[in-house]
Amino acid sequence: MPRSSAIDHRVSLNGTSDAKPMRGERAMTIKGSTRLYAIIGDPIAQVRSPQVFTERFLASGIDAVLIPAHVPVDRFDQVVPSLLELGNLDGLLVTVPFKSRMVAFAQRLGTAAQAVGAVNALRREADGSWSGDMFDGIGFVRGAERKGKRIRGRRVVLFGAGGAGSAIASALAEAGVESVDIIDPQVHKARSLVERLTLLFPNCRFNFAHSVTGPFDMVVNASPIGMQPGDGLPVPIPSLDRSMLVGDVVIRDTPTALIELAMRSGCHWVDGRDMHGGQVESITTFFASTSRAPIPAPGESVQPV
Repeated sequence: MPRSSAIDHRVSLNGTSDAKPMRGERAMTIKGSTRLYAIIGDPIAQVRSPQVFTERFLASGIDAVLIPAHVPVDRFDQVVPSLLELGNLDGLLVTVPFKSRMVAFAQRLGTAAQAVGAVNALRREADGSWSGDMFDGIGFVRGAERKGKRIRGRRVVLFGAGGAGSAIASALAEAGVESVDIIDPQVHKARSLVERLTLLFPNCRFNFAHSVTGPFDMVVNASPIGMQPGDGLPVPIPSLDRSMLVGDVVIRDTPTALIELAMRSGCHWVDGRDMHGGQVESITTFFASTSRAPIPAPGESVQPV
C-alpha cells in the first residue's frame, strides 16, 4: 500500500487544492506514535478540516493527523464516550449537529462556549480531562474582515439558533453590529438565545423573527440548509442590494442558493470556507495549549478554560 501523505491532498485555507507535492517538501508518514485528532459530525463528507489541519501539523513538525469521524445522530451517545477514551486522541473538532451536545463532555469551557452553550473544539489536557471552546463566531467575523468587509453598525438577519448561529450572533455583537434578528423553526430555541444574548450584550438589539422583515443590510445563514445540492434559501428573502453583506456557514464545492443570490445581486459575501479559514489559527493555538485549572468536583459548575 502506498505511503500516506498529507501533501498528496493539500487544501489551502481558501479551499483550493494542489494535489502534487512540491520538490523538497516533506511527506508525512503515519506511525504507531502518531497522535490523533478527529472531526465528528453527521454528515461528514463535506468537511475540509482533515486536509487543512493535517497539513498545518506537518508544516509545524508535529507528528499528528486529523481524521473525519462520521457519528450517526442515533449513535451519538454510544460512540462519543468511547471515542474520548482513545489513549492517543488529543483533540476533537465538532460540526453539525453536535456542537451543543458536546458541551456535556467538557470539564472546562472557554468564554465563547460558556456564552453560547456550544463547542466546536475540544482538547485533552495532561490530566486526561477535556476543555472545550467555540470558534465559529470569531471565524466568521475574521473571514469577513479578511475580505475587507465592514461589520460594525450593520443590521443583521440570522438564520439558525444552534451552536454556529449562537456563536456568530455573539461574535457579531462583540464586533459592534446594531441589531440581530434571529429566525429558527424551533421557536423556543431562538427565543432563548435572544434572551441570553440580550443580557450578555446590552448595546446590541436582539429580536426573534418568523420571517425577514424590517430594514437590514446583512444576512447570515447559520443553519444546515444548503448542505444538500437541492436545498434552496432558508426562508424567502426580499431583494438584496449591492451594499449588503451576505454570509453562509455551509461549506460546499458549489455556491449555496443564498450565496448564488448574493452573487446575482452584486452583494459582498462570505462563505463557509472563509469562516473556516478565519478560525483555523485560533483552533491550532487552542490545541497547542494546556490548562492547569483544576477539574470541578461532582456537582460543581464547569470551570472556564
